[in-house]
Amino acid sequence: MSKLKPVVFVEGKYAYNAQNTTQQIMLLKALRITQDPKKLKDLIGVKTVADVYRTLDKIAMRKEYHNALVKKGITFDYVVDNIKDEIDHAGKASDKLKALNMILKSVGLDKYEETAIGGGGWEDLVEDAREEKDEEQLMEEAVEYEVVPPEMPESVKKAKEKSNLETKELYD
Repeated sequence: MSKLKPVVFVEGKYAYNAQNTTQQIMLLKALRITQDPKKLKDLIGVKTVADVYRTLDKIAMRKEYHNALVKKGITFDYVVDNIKDEIDHAGKASDKLKALNMILKSVGLDKYEETAIGGGGWEDLVEDAREEKDEEQLMEEAVEYEVVPPEMPESVKKAKEKSNLETKELYD
């Protein structure tokens, strides 16, 4: 008899079955520091040690799931190639738009939401990228200016000549 794995609910009333990707990432990083479940509980911010073990189970299931997908030949390239093929050969415009919407959704550009930091979302990211590009163009423009080296005082010149003579005598 095979052991059944717990179901992960993306949305729901109870958080212990929710997808906790952030805590999973934090747990993987915390495992580099310690393997003590009580310390891990504090490091990743869960209430009980059972939540730590539940998070480890989710990581293991996710790894197993990804390995199964790869074994069956389903990679990100495969998915993107098939979506692109559907877009290129769509019979109706609505099918093409659905496939394009799927891509936008996967990148997180399907809807406009203000971020918790107070930014405007992806539109701000696009604007920031434009500003960076403008700054790079300004930096690339050649600015010509004349460099005037400062005059060396006579005392420094004499000290330098004396130093050169002394080192020359050492190697002769």
